[in-house]
Amino acid sequence: MNNLCVAHRGYSGKAPENTMAAFRMAIAEPFVQWMEIDTQLTADGIPVVIHDFSLDRTTNGSGKVKDHTWQQIHRLDAGSWKSRDFLGERVPSLEEVLRLSCGRVRLNIELKTSGNMYPGLEKAVIDRVASYHMEQDVVLTSFDSGALVRVKQINPDIKTGLIIDARPKDLVERLQSLQCSFLSIGHPNLDHDLAEKLRAAGITVMGWTVDDARRMKRLADISPEILICTNRPDVWGKTFMRSNSILNDKRMM
Repeated sequence: MNNLCVAHRGYSGKAPENTMAAFRMAIAEPFVQWMEIDTQLTADGIPVVIHDFSLDRTTNGSGKVKDHTWQQIHRLDAGSWKSRDFLGERVPSLEEVLRLSCGRVRLNIELKTSGNMYPGLEKAVIDRVASYHMEQDVVLTSFDSGALVRVKQINPDIKTGLIIDARPKDLVERLQSLQCSFLSIGHPNLDHDLAEKLRAAGITVMGWTVDDARRMKRLADISPEILICTNRPDVWGKTFMRSNSILNDKRMM
């Protein structure tokens, strides 16, 4: 299957992002082979799946994620901001999402950190991935290069990827120095030349975040190997299903 579909924070175009509702809705689509999720640590060291460093936008709580315990965060409503239909959706733990995804989809797990914000985040995530034997079914990504270095120090076999919304001239060299085999890049930065350089270096590329058919087709024209990260898997389906055959077993890359 070309230009694999990556559901951004789950099926976040229709369900509240980074909730079990969004993940179940994404997995229900036979062509969704990847999901992108965001992970931070609670005050008591539990990896939770939420994008913002603050609770304010996507829950009925307030303040920073890192200042609340898992019990406090799990009591919050993380769904009604999107729609009353999702009243009562919770912020899930990483473990809940791994349990749901295991054997069904691969995960791009973004380590949401900066500097020393979350000591122990990388090990906490890797330990839980290992408990589900999903080391080959995940890539750990981050804007923070230090987090990627720490992942490789803990487990050199875990795939890592840099997140960037730019195209510096030394991008390939930077990825190689970090031992990254994956690049998550803002889609306007991609063109044929860069895609070819990355392909030649053995780096898997994901373009984000693409919600309309025209931009999806532009990425497909650049290379069939570019993963397309989208809030709208339904748009991906309408754009590509005529030229792709559905893989009932969700064949992995």
